[in-house]
Amino acid sequence: MPWLQAHLTTDKTRAPLIELLFENLGALSVTLDDAEDEPLLEPPPGASPLWQRTRVTGLFQGDTDADALRGAIHKTLNQEVGRDLQLQVLEDQVWERVWLERFHPMRFGSRLWICPDGQRPKDEDGVFLDLDPGLAFGTGTHPTTALCLQWLDRAGVEDTTLMDFGCGSGILAIAALKLGAQRAIAIDHDPQALQATRDNATRNGVLQQLQIQSSDESVTGPVDLLLANILASTLIRLHPQLAGYLKPGGRLILSGILSEQAQQVSDAFEPDFKMQPPRILEEWVLLEGRRH
Repeated sequence: MPWLQAHLTTDKTRAPLIELLFENLGALSVTLDDAEDEPLLEPPPGASPLWQRTRVTGLFQGDTDADALRGAIHKTLNQEVGRDLQLQVLEDQVWERVWLERFHPMRFGSRLWICPDGQRPKDEDGVFLDLDPGLAFGTGTHPTTALCLQWLDRAGVEDTTLMDFGCGSGILAIAALKLGAQRAIAIDHDPQALQATRDNATRNGVLQQLQIQSSDESVTGPVDLLLANILASTLIRLHPQLAGYLKPGGRLILSGILSEQAQQVSDAFEPDFKMQPPRILEEWVLLEGRRH
């Protein structure tokens, strides 16, 4: 089956917003690439710098209405940005394998490494998570995921129970288990995400400690820690439900939030949590709270 691919070249400040737009419009995957052959120096651990001119590429199902997609993108973006949009039809490939060719070991914090299967950084010690996300989101390359992984590396999650709500590839729950958490629950509405999580948990030897389930199923709890790396509007809507999953004194980690949305999300959770100042990476924010 052919696929529809959307390309849009923009400056690095707008690239995360366009990435989020493509995801909201149904992209199965989104990649960011250099548009002008600009070299990047070696970034610090966990950093995800972008090029001054970045090309954002979204991969959509082949039966996506191209005219409707173009119209939705132009409606959201101003004319100057949207005029560079290119749509093309692609023949089928094993897209996760194409993506994997560009994925190299990355360190988050002082000890946590996310690695494609079989790869290890030379002469490095640490905690290694082998990842093959397939078409489910969550690789560590996006700032929202990077913020969560950096937090996990330094948080001290040993012997805790946790929930990864909106688990995608399962990267956060699996990382926490590799860092010493006792038990985790991974929840998502997408069957493909649940399968990717199961495969990655098996690959990392933590499947017995991980409960994987659809968001439609009832959840057993409460837990010591809840991580939710999803859109800000969804976080606000789900506030009562997420709060109910945590023990008194439990920690809450929220990401997937643009910097201008941080105060609104924090205000929504304040009645049940003591919220901390935001942690910021590029245009994205991580919020931490402790349950009253």
